Amino acid sequence: MPSNLGSFVKRLRDIMRNDAGINGDAQRIEQISWLLFLKVYDSKEEDWEFSEDSYKSIIPEPCRWHNWAHDEDGKGITGDTLLKFVNETLFPTLKQIKVDTSTPIRDAIVQSTFAEAHNFMQDGVLLRQVVNVIDSLNLSDYEESHAFGEIYENILKELQSAGSAGEFYTPRGVTDFMAKMVDPQIGQTMADFACGTGGFITSWLKELRKKVETTADEDAWSNSIYGMEKKQFPYMLCVTNMLLHDIDDPKIYHSNSLTLKKLLDYVPSDKFDCILMNPPYGGSEKKEVQNYFPGDLASSETADLFMAVIMHRLKANGKAAVVLPDGFLFGNDTAKINLKKMLLNNFNLHTVIRMPGSVFAPYTSIATNILFFDNKVSEGKVWFYRMDMPEGVKHFNKTHPIKVEDFTPVIEWWNDRKEIQHTDTNTYKSKCFTTDELANLNYDLDQCGFPTVKKEILSPEDTIMTFIEKRNTLNEKLDKQLEEILSLMGVHRDNNL
Repeated sequence: MPSNLGSFVKRLRDIMRNDAGINGDAQRIEQISWLLFLKVYDSKEEDWEFSEDSYKSIIPEPCRWHNWAHDEDGKGITGDTLLKFVNETLFPTLKQIKVDTSTPIRDAIVQSTFAEAHNFMQDGVLLRQVVNVIDSLNLSDYEESHAFGEIYENILKELQSAGSAGEFYTPRGVTDFMAKMVDPQIGQTMADFACGTGGFITSWLKELRKKVETTADEDAWSNSIYGMEKKQFPYMLCVTNMLLHDIDDPKIYHSNSLTLKKLLDYVPSDKFDCILMNPPYGGSEKKEVQNYFPGDLASSETADLFMAVIMHRLKANGKAAVVLPDGFLFGNDTAKINLKKMLLNNFNLHTVIRMPGSVFAPYTSIATNILFFDNKVSEGKVWFYRMDMPEGVKHFNKTHPIKVEDFTPVIEWWNDRKEIQHTDTNTYKSKCFTTDELANLNYDLDQCGFPTVKKEILSPEDTIMTFIEKRNTLNEKLDKQLEEILSLMGVHRDNNL
């Protein structure tokens, strides 16, 4: 058992820094992730074997964690023997596990988790050290297992600084706030069609857990979630996350929600009571993906297509809360206009929360918003609210991420809605618009935004003088750099010009 769970990630990082096969945080975290999955899965299998007389593991015995990873009295395989086993036996075996539509989810996730996983480590001795640290976790101990759940959260947070992997993590403060506001009920189902590491799902589970009272409630709680993730690495993280949250049969699928079915082919059984999402944005989809959507919604922008899927898979009277960039609010291309028309006319878009630009720092400064809407007759009005930075905080970042407590003013306003106007700037922090007003604005939802910083307007003479000053300063810098380059070449500028 680790003497200090808080140092768990640091200990692994320190060992892996010495392995030539690990190149950067993204590979390091992916390496830790597949090892953690096997450790967590092994712990769950112990529970299943105890409670089910007929339980049989889908993993062949030699490849089960406790048979190769557990190091009893220093006798575990190590060095080249361990490396050969992992590369030539473990990975090929787990990748080739036979699954079909009849395979239980808790079995099928092993093959889907390893379908595209990789072992990056090249030093078998260092790999043994990493395995030993992970194996020392006592996940059968309730307190330690719970504590490790917090450590796993920290691993997910580290994705923010692990290159492109950061796109899979939405700050916990945001997911918790959204789950709280949709107010989940026992018996309801929720979905995230681009679930990443499972942040929205775990926030939903935590909020719904407060209402569990009976065994039947417990069963409904554990069967309330659905997730789909296109990319292998976050899928693996999400499945592990679900197992750590006591979801033994996580309905998490490794596939692309945009190409699962033609948009108009979804039937009632494909729909959910609640959808919580932060769709990928900024991406561009190929024509073959757009072909799954009718012409009036066939956008090349990923977030637009997900919005179409969300609206077509939300049950009658269902609730949705979706994070979208500013570009969706003011965009006026055909697909966006049609999506916003649907939101205002066919759904009840009741609240838009404008969030500060630094919410997703450090890996993007794109301003985002949360759209709350229900699949029911529109009430004919939409409230907009600008969420300003907490007092004394200039911006959110990795060391000061947004927390659910930062949404306290939003929740207070939510429960007692009033228009808030800044008379000095004649702008609104909060304002209610009718759907007719928004339609007359050509469906521009860019309302109650953040004030723009006014630029100082100089006279023509001052503008010219400022330009000359800046140009002279730049020329001086260029001249100095040129002198240094010529000096390195052994050329004197006076003889050359």
